[in-house]
Amino acid sequence: MAHTADRSFLHLPLAAARLAGVAGRPRAIAMACIALLSGAGWLYLGALAGVSSPAGPFDWLSALCRPSAVAPDHAFAQFMLVFAMWSAMALAMMLPSAAPMILTYAEIADTASAKAEPVVSPVVLAGGYAAVWIAVSFAVAAVQTALQRAGLAGIAGTTVPGYGAAALFVAAGLYQFSPVKHACLRVCQRPFPFFFANWRTTVSGVFALGLRQGGHCLGCCWAMMLLMFATGLMNAVWMAALGIVMAVEKLTATPRFSHAVGAVLIAAGLVLAVLHGTGLGAGLAAGIGIGAG
Repeated sequence: MAHTADRSFLHLPLAAARLAGVAGRPRAIAMACIALLSGAGWLYLGALAGVSSPAGPFDWLSALCRPSAVAPDHAFAQFMLVFAMWSAMALAMMLPSAAPMILTYAEIADTASAKAEPVVSPVVLAGGYAAVWIAVSFAVAAVQTALQRAGLAGIAGTTVPGYGAAALFVAAGLYQFSPVKHACLRVCQRPFPFFFANWRTTVSGVFALGLRQGGHCLGCCWAMMLLMFATGLMNAVWMAALGIVMAVEKLTATPRFSHAVGAVLIAAGLVLAVLHGTGLGAGLAAGIGIGAG
């Protein structure tokens, strides 16, 4: 909904005025949105990993590194569980990396609100952004469920073994150097020009901005997201590591970090290929959740 400066709330009842005042603070809403949704995603992932009541001091880490293995028999229930897993993973990994974009919008909206101009809550922007990843989660869950029903994958997205895992790492590393990657990354790193050129004051318009930003983010991150098939869908340690990498990548002003990440991923893929080809290090790779399927 559109909001104006606090003075426009003078004729509202006290409770409504307070609610409108909170809604008119884009920075606070943005931070709450990021914290609540990201936190909910990680809590859900922790519950799936079975770490709410660890038996020993280090069992929580071991549980987080293992994919969840709860498999309902009914096809629809199985799809909904996989969809929930992917949605939780996407929210947990991608919302923190969207913070610069959401906060940039909030700052522009704050300036507009101070001039008594209509603004739309950043919750709408975040909703459009999240909708992209939920749609992606839906599509991936449908494919994964079909593979599971055909006996080609486990409930937690059995890790791609051996050379397949190595190929995923190399492919993700090569994508870090691609023009498409950097075109999308520039929009994510510098959201102000995007908002300045495409500013909207309607709910549908701001939701569409969120969709477009989500599309740019997808263009940045899809290759690294596919690494979850090499590490295990519910491997929360790798999930956190990749989420941090993607967040830092969007905060850097040059492509050096992206190129460094690409080089590391390519090197990791080559090492995995050598380890698999020689039979060395299989236990180590399985222990850290790579190519253990």
